[in-house]
This record gives sequence, structure tokens and C-alpha cells, in this order.
Amino acid sequence: MDAVRELWLHLHHHHRRVAASLPLVDDDELSWQRRRARYLARLASGSGLLVLAREADAVVAYAFLFIEDGADDTFPLGGRYAELYSLSVEPRLRGRGIGTQLLDFVDRELASRSIGGLEVAVMSGNDAARRFYERRGLREAEVVMFRFVGD
Repeated sequence: MDAVRELWLHLHHHHRRVAASLPLVDDDELSWQRRRARYLARLASGSGLLVLAREADAVVAYAFLFIEDGADDTFPLGGRYAELYSLSVEPRLRGRGIGTQLLDFVDRELASRSIGGLEVAVMSGNDAARRFYERRGLREAEVVMFRFVGD
């Protein structure tokens, strides 16, 4: 799990840049510990999937999915569906198709598990990610709003 720590932090820093007006967690270590705990809990329950992309011996990208058993109560996502919870590519390698290759693998893996529905949340302001997912056939279905502690 710790092999993806730096990739998570790259993504977290990217989110802080593109969504500068939002109050994101400032403490990198706290952010990672919370994310790591969530990943480990999902893996332990059997409802998580971690996909790694490697270059030589280094992990350069990853995707983490939550697998949800049972149909969604609002959207027709099938009897089981997945949420792409994280996708991070090392910054120096972005734009080279690694994220596409990861999602191609994810799509094949989900199909092998008879999972067709996929949910992806995109951080406000992350327009490049939104276009990336739209090119893959995803479309906006809801907007999530938050009341932040201290607001």
C-alpha cells in the first residue's frame, strides 16, 4: 500500500491547485493516513480493488476502486457497480496514455466480474479530468455539495 503514498500526495496537491477555493486537508501526512486507512478497510472487506502501473520496478500510477454489491437506489448501474475512488499518474508521465491504459484494464477487470456500472467523482475545477472521463463515455449525473466544518 505504501507504494502509492507519493502518487496519492501528487493527486492531493493537484486537487489543491485546481480547487484552490475549497478547504482541502492541508496536512499531507494526515491526508495520506486517512486515505490509506480507507483503502486498507476496503481491501480487507473484499470490496476494494487496487490496480498498479509500473515502469521498471517503480509504481508510476494507480487506480483504486470500491466495488459495491447490490444495485444503486437512484441510478441504473446494474446489480453490482464500481466507484473509481482514486486515479493518479506520476506528474512527469501524465498525458502519455497511462491513465487510459489503467482504465482499459479496469474496464476489462470489471467486465470479468460482470460489473458494468461505474461511478467517478471529479474534483471541482479539475476540467482536464472531467474531459478525460467524458471521452470514456461517462457523463455528469449529480453534483455533490458540502458544508465544511468552520464555514
